[in-house]
Amino acid sequence: MASDRPPAALISENYRELQAQLHRERADYGEASEDWAPLVARIVRQNGVRALLDYGAGKQRLSAALRKLLPEPLAVDSYDPAIPDISRPPEPAEMVACIDVLEHVEPEFLDGVLDDLARVTSKVGFFTIATGPARKVLTDGRNAHLIQQPLSWWLPRLQARFRVARKSELEGGFWVLVKPLRAA
Repeated sequence: MASDRPPAALISENYRELQAQLHRERADYGEASEDWAPLVARIVRQNGVRALLDYGAGKQRLSAALRKLLPEPLAVDSYDPAIPDISRPPEPAEMVACIDVLEHVEPEFLDGVLDDLARVTSKVGFFTIATGPARKVLTDGRNAHLIQQPLSWWLPRLQARFRVARKSELEGGFWVLVKPLRAA
């Protein structure tokens, strides 16, 4: 069961610095969430969500796209440990969008990140996860997708923390709609 407090560490300092450098130097790094905005907007409407946390927000394009798609006000908080302005531990939100993030997590920190997602997801979560290699390579030579595992590998880890309400496999990955295991 997830605690109400964020875990001590969700990312190593070296990897945080590497990610910060990529966000600064590459305009195309950390922007995938924009493509998912129409589906996120639909989930927001269907669930009556008033507050959303963009977890691993990167360039924060999801927030801008949702403002265009949703006529009703939506409070969007952004969190990304590699972006100083949005690196503080996030507060829980009705909905959490975690788009193109989990495959980038250092394997030794994955349980902590998943526990933190469980901590901050109060009503519904929308997570996209790539299952194969990224086109981008980190400056240290590693593929940007540090975890390249199929849906069957991810599901038990997600189900230990969430009720998976819906899942959809795509070429190169999948998305899940999750609900907290605990009562909302």
